[in-house]
Amino acid sequence: MRNDRSTPPASTCLAAVSLIALLAAGAARAESCTPGSVAGTVTMGELATTVPNRFGADCVTVDERIGDESPWGNQAAFLSHVGSVTLAMQRSRQLSATERARLLIAARQSGVGGTLKVKLITFNDFHGNIKGGEGSASNPGVARFSTRIKELKAANPLHAVVSAGDMIGASPLTSALFKDEPTIEAMNRIGIDFNAVGNHEFDEGKDELLRLQQGGNHPTDIYSGQGLPPDLKHGSFAGARFRFLAANVAEASSGRTLFPAYGVKDFLGNKVAFIGMTLEGTPTIVSPSGVAGLNFADEADTVNALIPQLRARGIRSVVVLIHEGGIATGGLTGCPGISGPIVDIVNRLDAEVDLVVSGHTHQAYSCLIANKQGQPVRVTSSGQYARNLGDIDLTIDTRSKDVAAVSASILSTGTTTAEDPALTDLVAHYDNLAAVPKARVIGTITATITRTANAAGESALGDVIADAQLDATDDAGTGQAVVAFMNPGGIRADLPFNPPNGEVTYGDAFTVQPFGNSLVTMTLSGAQIKTLLETQFAGCNGQGGFNRILQVSVGFSYAYTEGNACNARVTAMSLNGTALNPAGSYRVTVNSFLADGGDAFGVLVQGSDRLGGAVDLDAFEAYLLANPGGVAPGPQNRIVKND
Repeated sequence: MRNDRSTPPASTCLAAVSLIALLAAGAARAESCTPGSVAGTVTMGELATTVPNRFGADCVTVDERIGDESPWGNQAAFLSHVGSVTLAMQRSRQLSATERARLLIAARQSGVGGTLKVKLITFNDFHGNIKGGEGSASNPGVARFSTRIKELKAANPLHAVVSAGDMIGASPLTSALFKDEPTIEAMNRIGIDFNAVGNHEFDEGKDELLRLQQGGNHPTDIYSGQGLPPDLKHGSFAGARFRFLAANVAEASSGRTLFPAYGVKDFLGNKVAFIGMTLEGTPTIVSPSGVAGLNFADEADTVNALIPQLRARGIRSVVVLIHEGGIATGGLTGCPGISGPIVDIVNRLDAEVDLVVSGHTHQAYSCLIANKQGQPVRVTSSGQYARNLGDIDLTIDTRSKDVAAVSASILSTGTTTAEDPALTDLVAHYDNLAAVPKARVIGTITATITRTANAAGESALGDVIADAQLDATDDAGTGQAVVAFMNPGGIRADLPFNPPNGEVTYGDAFTVQPFGNSLVTMTLSGAQIKTLLETQFAGCNGQGGFNRILQVSVGFSYAYTEGNACNARVTAMSLNGTALNPAGSYRVTVNSFLADGGDAFGVLVQGSDRLGGAVDLDAFEAYLLANPGGVAPGPQNRIVKND
């Protein structure tokens, strides 16, 4: 398992830092210094000595030669450095023996080398947003994102760049058309260290995810392996140079984790372990075929079980990268409160865990949550689509090898940040390749159609998509459906109005529905449809921590009272004005993700007389083309929420 990616040796880092310091000092004082003149006294850390801080013949002071601000893996390394530097100064008569002795005593008392500061640069839910402005004007793109990462890397040579999952999947066309290979190549160029698998990493199944790690072209997709020569290996997709981590995802047949449970990075002899995992409920929110043969374990139990193994390796600094999160208020810098699954997970974590980097909810926060021992643990999330990143400093006690302090902030990438030239050619290359399919006009709309839900959970775009799916399956040859249901999580963006006449491009539609699910028509009873709708609510019938209100096609309507008990919330259902008969049979269309029980809608697996249909995006395109006058957003009156 290749899970160690070491930083340069201490001597290399120190030599580079010292050289830079000497050059800078020499340039600043070359014309003004006088050898032997004094600029205050020598200071070590925050400890002032009585030794004069003299300029040498090279115009570098004693303080600058010692350079105690450099990163030190332990105090012994610093003391050895001070000993050798001051000995050379004594021999050149820049220091007396007494002054050298004072400096050695001060070095021991200063505490320099007793701690080491490591910078972590974190993000989550990137979702293949490599091109700035694609999907949303707020998306900065990977070239600007890389600039911000470079800035943070420059602030500390001891750093790691890590992701808390959903780096790929549900991506805009510029990445998705090429099987998300552009995103992997971009992250290779940035130089990230680890990515914890998220649920969307499994959108196309474990074999495809393994290919993205290991390399090689897709066996059938013509758009695979289209990268630039520097990003290819023997003319094929090279795979990720960073490690995917999956501590709680194991193959049912062998019990082995699909990817390493954790990765370790060594900082001048101080090791930090990064445990990576996805949410336990991943099988309920991805296509079951994509996770067949895999088991997903409890997140907290998985972490706690790994702690003794890490201790046995002498590793006391532990970071958890988890694709699960919460909902918080307070913006990027505040967290007056947080709710959601991440709270329970952290509440059960071993005290050895020093930091939790989370994701999945697309929120940005930096919070303190109590662990199993009641101690506060820093928990962060950076939002989505490279709009933000986490700037986290770990202070490591070099004696105990444990984290002594954590400071964190969430930084905005910004849409006006200069682009990193190291990424611009990659983005431009794929953008040019995607230009023709992306620009193809497939219909018109009269106004922007948004996925923003009303109080009942219904969105204008959800209505349109459900209508398109019903339209594609209501004929005798296509399924004779009478109603279609669409999961809100499958609607990834608004459908924008493009002036002057509202033309919709294939790229626009793809950004809305990027998964490539096929339509499935089946027979359900009225009672089963009620069970389906009752499963929408958090905590009911296996549903997770959030409501997932299904979008419904024209002619179907229902009402619910959320305050009622589970399985008693749906109070009315009708089709074309007639109440549904619990014993009646109805032809229902859903996408293949839902048909296989995705989003916890297991009742759909029971559907009979199944008939496969068109790809969802093709159905959407056909619906737009069938309405040449332009599709308009509707009144959102199909779902009624009672007080």
